[in-house]
Amino acid sequence: MFKEILLPVDLGSAEAQHKAVEAAVHLARTSKAQLHVMTVVPDFGLSIVGSFFPEGYEKQALDEASKKLHAFVQAKIPGELEVQHIVGHGTIYEEILRAARELGCDVIIMASHRPELQDYLLGPNAARVARHAACSVMIVRE
Repeated sequence: MFKEILLPVDLGSAEAQHKAVEAAVHLARTSKAQLHVMTVVPDFGLSIVGSFFPEGYEKQALDEASKKLHAFVQAKIPGELEVQHIVGHGTIYEEILRAARELGCDVIIMASHRPELQDYLLGPNAARVARHAACSVMIVRE
């Protein structure tokens, strides 16, 4: 049914990803699909903001995110699944959409919290991904 599954995770709230991880693992097992587990390190946005951080800060943040992602996958994803680790860098929803497009993903499975008033006004990452993705998107409420 599915061949390529993208599971974006927020390592800052790793426990809140539990139901989405379960859904992705179940779908990957039943479909014999490859699971791409992704996290995104936000960029500075404006270059002037970057000047306030020490030199090499972004590389250090990306390296740390990669270590945390590998630890997350080792702890949460069964070893028999084929998994690719991806660390994106930039705007969260744009990086998720870019990865899904480049990998040819059939489905994106991501966690989302219950919406609050500011989410309706600003739009959470899950809503933006669902609105703009070229593939199916499963949003799992935690």
